[in-house]
Amino acid sequence: MATSIHDFEALSISGQPVQLSAHKGQVLLIVNTASACGFTPQFAGLEKLWQDYRERGLVIVGFPSNEFGGQDPGSNEEIASFCQLNFGVSFPMMAKIKVNGGEAHPLWQWLKAQAPGILGTEGVKWNFTKFLVGRDGQVRKRYAPNEAPDALRRDIEKELAAK
Repeated sequence: MATSIHDFEALSISGQPVQLSAHKGQVLLIVNTASACGFTPQFAGLEKLWQDYRERGLVIVGFPSNEFGGQDPGSNEEIASFCQLNFGVSFPMMAKIKVNGGEAHPLWQWLKAQAPGILGTEGVKWNFTKFLVGRDGQVRKRYAPNEAPDALRRDIEKELAAK
């Protein structure tokens, strides 16, 4: 039974296992992404957050998903290329996953249970749903897809200031 985000593993976009325990003591922003979504320009805002706060301990982790309107149909290699070429994404991107249903990645099952959405629903409603995780590996807040990355700065700064 997982007790923190540090209990999970995921595959990087290049197919290498990543232990999230490697991020103990850091603040994480976990985001489900898509390359052809109306919110796709948020990649630029996420990259700006990464550039502004990574030296202070923020790690942004993107998880591509093709569940919503088929908006990320490409291979992991195509997704990585798109994100880098179009938005200069340098923060960690993971391999494409499912975030809902019985095949949802275990990390996403845990995130949704820790921070349910509106009216207590757990399911992710669309691309660019975001989860802020404190240095202790516990979910602090869930953000709707339409919340721009820049709007998260106050919460990120609060978490970065916590010891």
